[in-house]
Amino acid sequence: MTKSKVLAKRTTYHATSLPVYQNFTAFRYNEKVTTLLQDLSSYTESSLMEDERWQAVLQIVNSPRFSKSSRLSQLLLYLAEQTLLDRTKLLNEQTIATEVFERGDDFDPGVDTIVRSHMVRLRQRLDQYVADAKGTVFQVTVPKGEYIVRFDRLASSFLEPIVEAYPLDQVAAAAPPVIAKDSSSRTRWVTNPLFLPCCLMSVLIVLLSFALFFTRHRATEAANRPSHLLWNRIFQSSRPTTFVAADNGLVLLHWMTRKDTTLAEYLNRDFRQETQGLSRERTDEILNIANRRYTSFVDLNFFRRIQQLPFSSSDKLIVKYARDLRMDELKQGNIILSGARGANPWLELYEPQMNFFGSNDGVHHIYSFINRHPQPGEPDRYFVSDADPKQRVLGVLALISNLDGNGNALVIEGNSMAGTEAITDFLFNDEALLPFLSQLKKPDGTLPHFEVLIESNSVNGNAGSFHILAYRTHL
Repeated sequence: MTKSKVLAKRTTYHATSLPVYQNFTAFRYNEKVTTLLQDLSSYTESSLMEDERWQAVLQIVNSPRFSKSSRLSQLLLYLAEQTLLDRTKLLNEQTIATEVFERGDDFDPGVDTIVRSHMVRLRQRLDQYVADAKGTVFQVTVPKGEYIVRFDRLASSFLEPIVEAYPLDQVAAAAPPVIAKDSSSRTRWVTNPLFLPCCLMSVLIVLLSFALFFTRHRATEAANRPSHLLWNRIFQSSRPTTFVAADNGLVLLHWMTRKDTTLAEYLNRDFRQETQGLSRERTDEILNIANRRYTSFVDLNFFRRIQQLPFSSSDKLIVKYARDLRMDELKQGNIILSGARGANPWLELYEPQMNFFGSNDGVHHIYSFINRHPQPGEPDRYFVSDADPKQRVLGVLALISNLDGNGNALVIEGNSMAGTEAITDFLFNDEALLPFLSQLKKPDGTLPHFEVLIESNSVNGNAGSFHILAYRTHL
């Protein structure tokens, strides 16, 4: 079989009727990974099959961590094959989307993050494999920001140790003699009536010492904690902070039906209104995609940057997928909500507090931020369209009250992933953020609740430079 036929074979595993998001159903086939390996092994160049690095890759995809994930296995096989055959020019997001995930020519990495999200999972799975595997000759990795596979030969200390065998009589002869100890002194201590009270007193003293140490440690940590006008409102030692990641499976549902979902429908998983008028087969296909658990690469990167802040604490920072969140969790502490309302319906609960909030017209592909109380010279809506040649994007950053009014909610709402990314760029850029926050400070130096509308542009799906369009402070 020729090489062109091999490539054709790879890209025709499953056909689907979906026009753009066909890749999300492209791997519903039931073939085992072993079948895929046999197909590739039969048609791959013989020189590759003899390469011990390729054998290491085959060992990985046959391991328990990979054998149940045919997508990750196929992705690793493709990256490794192109790397070993020196075809690194094929290792870019567009080509990978086409060859591995069956995307068409209209693939837009700014909208569809399937390659980046699977690369994150692949890197994590490879790290776990190295930690678990024994007798592995190579550590196989894909450095962040690249698609080229690295093969690092492990030192012998990482391999399975070799145990030499000795005759049992030699082992016995080499063993040191066992000396019996007199246990009479220990028996006297145990039977002494003061033994138990002394033990209890010792344990109590140790516990009190640890409690005093941790109390002083926390007080010192709080005193040395760096100060920040915004982050000190979000991260507080007295309450947890929950980061709520966007549900991009819901975004796909809206894209295909051109209809939005209310919070009540989302909580009940009732999408009858969105699929009304569609055939049973089409409805099942759409709901199958909508039920997939996807979030954006922007959210993953945002959470990573939050973790690295000196103001956050790992034991107080919680991450939740929007689909898994419960109402009571919104009342227990501070909240960070990421994504537009179409990706995070929980925003519906906070919009009554906000002057700027998003509205999507899926039929005409127009997204707007409504200006509830326009000031002189401001429009009542700020529009952005998919047809905009400048690829303008908008986003709102809002610090408002949580549902119980005893904490804070930080809203990062963009009209797209690039819009959300523009907000995060502003949020983590203290040279731009702190001067803006200083203008909002109250006379006592505290920061009031506020909203700010940001404008940027999309460059290959990523946010460009940003500037402030309008803002509000809350009394």
